[in-house]
Amino acid sequence: MGGFFLLIFLWEIVTLSVTIKKIMSASTKLSSSVKALCYLASNSLPQNSNDIAEATGINASKIRRLMAMLGTAGIVKSDTGMFGGYALNKSSDKIHLQEIYCAIEDRKAFYLDVNKEKLNQSANSKRINKFFLDLFSDIQIEIESKMEKITLKDILNHIK
Repeated sequence: MGGFFLLIFLWEIVTLSVTIKKIMSASTKLSSSVKALCYLASNSLPQNSNDIAEATGINASKIRRLMAMLGTAGIVKSDTGMFGGYALNKSSDKIHLQEIYCAIEDRKAFYLDVNKEKLNQSANSKRINKFFLDLFSDIQIEIESKMEKITLKDILNHIK
């Protein structure tokens, strides 16, 4: 009987590992947003999506989607007209990575939805899920804390 529970435990770990790999695949939205914002920070005049796309190598339609999200969060502003485009809405030392991340992502970096499994969960499975939920919660707090300390200006200084 002990072998059976070990097999169930290993199956839960494998299933959880596959789920984690799917969830944690790196988002390009953050790096794309930071590239676009760095470009805007380096230009005093508003820039249109085609200019940003050409400078960053990111598709112009993706730039427009990201700029819309960043605009909703108050990170960028957009002006219409002949000389319109996107510009930073505040100085680069006031924009931190956490703010950018929250503006463009719809889930936490270490989001794990183990409670909605439709399978009957054993007591061991529930304990394993709780362990990972608690662990990921702690990791999420650490990530957010570190991202709040990194500003767009820090990134610009680092890449010079």
